[in-house]
Amino acid sequence: MKKLLVTLTAVLVSVSAFGQGTVIFNNRIGSVDAPIKRPDGTGAGAGVTAQLYLVGAGGALTALTPTSTFRTTSAAAAFYLNQVTVTVPGIAAGNPGTFRIRAWEGASYDTAVLKGESNDVTITQLGGQPSTGAPIPDPALAGLQGFTLVPEPSTMALGLLGAAALLYRRRK
Repeated sequence: MKKLLVTLTAVLVSVSAFGQGTVIFNNRIGSVDAPIKRPDGTGAGAGVTAQLYLVGAGGALTALTPTSTFRTTSAAAAFYLNQVTVTVPGIAAGNPGTFRIRAWEGASYDTAVLKGESNDVTITQLGGQPSTGAPIPDPALAGLQGFTLVPEPSTMALGLLGAAALLYRRRK
């Protein structure tokens, strides 16, 4: 009997350590209206990927899955993400979490020529099933602000060098 109680206690402790909250990954839902734009003012749209990141101690970012893409049904819809519910590992339902959205055109954020990121948004209570009590509805990213994707500085520098070379050549 004693072994059974010890085993049951160990299982319950380990399960609670793997508590996972959830959040709705979207930039237009309820009180959230945070469009994501290209430098020319149009919506991010096709070819752009967005990912939600958990902001940890010291600003360390942990990528959360799945990623999302932008709506493509119209030019007006291209500013907004397709809604995805994201599980946040290591943070139990009912606890707070801070998040940031990154969006990019290309294979990854690190290699993208066009990219941008949002402000940090703190959710006071993640959704999901807490260890005790009723389930908590998945929260939206309230407080999220829209942002514009910008070209990587090296791309802009190359463009300026090319323009300068053309002007220099024209003067000769």
